[in-house]
Amino acid sequence: IHLIKDKDAIDDYLAKNIKGVSKQEAAAYRNSYKKNICIDMLRQGYHKSFSELLTLIQKWNAFREAAGPGSAIWHEKSLEEQPDKLDQLYHFLTGAEAAQRAGHYEKVYDNQLSLACSFSDPEDKWLRDYFYEQSYNTAQLVEIDGGKRKAQASVDMGLIQEERGHIMKAAELFEAFYRLTEGTAWKDKTGHTYTSLACHHLWRIYTLLADKMLENEEHQEAIKTLIKALKMAQEGGDIKMHGEAAYCLSLAYHFSGDHETALAVLITSLKSSHSFVILVAWAEHMQL
Repeated sequence: IHLIKDKDAIDDYLAKNIKGVSKQEAAAYRNSYKKNICIDMLRQGYHKSFSELLTLIQKWNAFREAAGPGSAIWHEKSLEEQPDKLDQLYHFLTGAEAAQRAGHYEKVYDNQLSLACSFSDPEDKWLRDYFYEQSYNTAQLVEIDGGKRKAQASVDMGLIQEERGHIMKAAELFEAFYRLTEGTAWKDKTGHTYTSLACHHLWRIYTLLADKMLENEEHQEAIKTLIKALKMAQEGGDIKMHGEAAYCLSLAYHFSGDHETALAVLITSLKSSHSFVILVAWAEHMQL
């Protein structure tokens, strides 16, 4: 028995001895799924996609090594061992590269966003964030949609920054989202207008910023920020959000020692929102 060690010899042998199998198909049986995808990318001239795929695989391996034995990621399959994810990467990376060659940046963005949305498992968060960042950068190059993709990319990145605890960066991105959506009729899949979503995000992020300021006893800065939060809540048209914003602002005035203004803010809000639940909460806090 002669062992066939050379890979080309193996491919030739399979092609000659298995009816209907070409040398290329024989190589596909021999190679790993990742290797076949990489070879296909290179054969079709998708060098950028090939490089990006390898970089992502290396990054995953680096995360695993850094986490070490006993970590959750250590027991997970590597990216190159997950054919479904490799298929997604192959399809959308090459789609993005083809669109980039043609100068269709809106399609580059769409492919990158599709990849971000494809990775919904908790262990794939780093991949999801990576492609949201890529799509954000690409969105800045899109000129044909009136800024809609820039707006979507801004809110996506804002949520990522908020999740990372970068509240100021998140606020800047949500403010950009608000500016880009102001006066538009754009809606998300649930039917909410982009403008109302922008107001909701800004109300929330301004409230978070003000909380930090109050912790540091920066009362006047907190009040200024909560006034902006109240404005967003009013514009957003959500009565509950409006009531909560007024409640937080009244508390900030109370903590600063301005009890009269605290009560005035609350009463004004109650007249416009009819949210008596907020009055009860405020009264309990003040122990009235």
